Amino acid sequence: MADAVVVVAESGRGRYQQDVQVGQHRLVADEPVSMGGGGSGPAPFDFLLTALGACTSMTLRMYAERKGLALRRVSVELQHAKVDVDGSQRDRIERRITLEGDLMPAERQRLLEIAEKCPVHRTLSQPLLIESRLEPALDTPSKP
Repeated sequence: MADAVVVVAESGRGRYQQDVQVGQHRLVADEPVSMGGGGSGPAPFDFLLTALGACTSMTLRMYAERKGLALRRVSVELQHAKVDVDGSQRDRIERRITLEGDLMPAERQRLLEIAEKCPVHRTLSQPLLIESRLEPALDTPSKP
């Protein structure tokens, strides 16, 4: 697991713009203009899809190297949508994986199976525990 702590804070440079720090890396997040943001960076679901796509590609690369497969390049295209399932709205992520290289049909099928086992896919596919707590603000006096 990565050791980096992720810190997200309002930037003050837009209605929804956020400064994102992941270890030594700095990013910007924002909502698109159509949602009232400035469109200055990826939206939150874009980051979620990015995590799944990157993990999928990296997992496939690791597996192909370990097995000596002739995988030349992996590309993952993802889309998120809300869909109706039995009268309730559910989130759906469509993931399209392109595998370039001289691979047999059985190897391609095995790589698809491995994609289902990438750590982010597994995390998103099971009940997830998210624990939240309030931290004291630096400018707010604490009351006894």
